[in-house]
Amino acid sequence: MQPLIDNARTFGQRPEEFAALAAGQSPDVLFITCSDSRVVPALITGARPGELFELRTAGNVVPPYASGTPTGEAATIEYAVEVLGVKDIVVCGHSHCGAVGALVRGDDLTAVPAVRDWLAHSCDDPKTADAGDPTVAEAVQHHVLSQLLRLRSYPCIERRLAEGRLRLRGWYYEVHTGAVREHRADTDTFQSL
Repeated sequence: MQPLIDNARTFGQRPEEFAALAAGQSPDVLFITCSDSRVVPALITGARPGELFELRTAGNVVPPYASGTPTGEAATIEYAVEVLGVKDIVVCGHSHCGAVGALVRGDDLTAVPAVRDWLAHSCDDPKTADAGDPTVAEAVQHHVLSQLLRLRSYPCIERRLAEGRLRLRGWYYEVHTGAVREHRADTDTFQSL
């Protein structure tokens, strides 16, 4: 913890680098990814403060849209689309994902009931996956596509897609190599950016 504290102490000593941020934000991208500490959106994309609007959830899960049942995730998505007017939404899954791996292996999650209930409520079981693959690559990629499909059920997204003012992108990040792949609809595969 001490190195983090030391950096935080010196971080604010360059106010000229941050003064413009007080005027507001206008990111073009909503980046939805896992809470996993190995996945750092700004590091992966090279984004500077104000360039990415982020939503991080266990397993980069986009919960089902439910009118009348607000969630922090739905509020973040709606704000990004309706207020900030993002042009792209990236759902970025990653290798070695604990949430997807637990689903693939059928792990007993009784010791973590909130995690168990979140995944049971919010995730489809991976249709194809090698339970012995520690990267759970195939399952994660399928999971990313499931989350993109779920995003399409959000009214604000459905409308913006129909107007041609929004693009959805599926990414897969390998924590062990740093490689990033994007889903290509024409081949239905994840390929290098």
